[in-house]
Amino acid sequence: MLVVGASAGIGRAVARDAIRAGANVLATARRKEALAALVEEAGGGSFATVDLTVPDDCQRLARETATALGTVDLAVFAAGTARLRRMDEITAEEWALTLNTNLVGINLAIAAVAPHLAEHALVAALSTESVGGPFYALGSYAASKAALEDSLRAWRGELHGTRLTCVTVGQTFPTEFGANFEPERLMAAMEVWAQQGKAQAARMDTDELAQVLLTSLAAVLPHPTVSMDQVVLRSSAPHTASAQEMHEAAEYMGTL
Repeated sequence: MLVVGASAGIGRAVARDAIRAGANVLATARRKEALAALVEEAGGGSFATVDLTVPDDCQRLARETATALGTVDLAVFAAGTARLRRMDEITAEEWALTLNTNLVGINLAIAAVAPHLAEHALVAALSTESVGGPFYALGSYAASKAALEDSLRAWRGELHGTRLTCVTVGQTFPTEFGANFEPERLMAAMEVWAQQGKAQAARMDTDELAQVLLTSLAAVLPHPTVSMDQVVLRSSAPHTASAQEMHEAAEYMGTL
């Protein structure tokens, strides 16, 4: 099993749980120390540092995958980044980082590992519930994920024999999704999200979500005639306009 974006959040939890369940896992991300801590905690697996914004790294991912796993029956792409900026504020550099991580890098990585995919392999990539309804100041993030979803549809028509799953994910805690959001910007954005009916009173637990996702993928994997094109995982909590709950939401995003 290959997990890209395994240093934090959902990707880390998926990799950890898969290792503990006995899977042979290659965990990849940019941060070596975080990956080393993951395999130590999980009690197994291997890791490789890969930066999806570097095309040569995407090619190297294929070599690392072949060495560690041989062939891949399941690959999970959980890497992602976002900048909290209005559309009239986000810079060309921030656009490039967002697109190169969330769209270009993932597609280059899929292309690189494609020769190492087992017959009827399952490739899953994480998207967001904001596709089709972008959150205020997260329009570039939603746009990158919308393009990712269309690229998965394109892969289905070209990468025959491989099953591609788009995993739409709602608000989840804990993750490092908002680790680079400035506190004052986030609080202002949270107020707008609440006014637009998009702030929730509680988020999905990362470990629970990872268990649900891994169990779902594992259930489909041994049945080659079954394809799970779309999975949607959202919090069951109601939406809220409470200032206290918005503040708690800002804290969970790691910025306060």
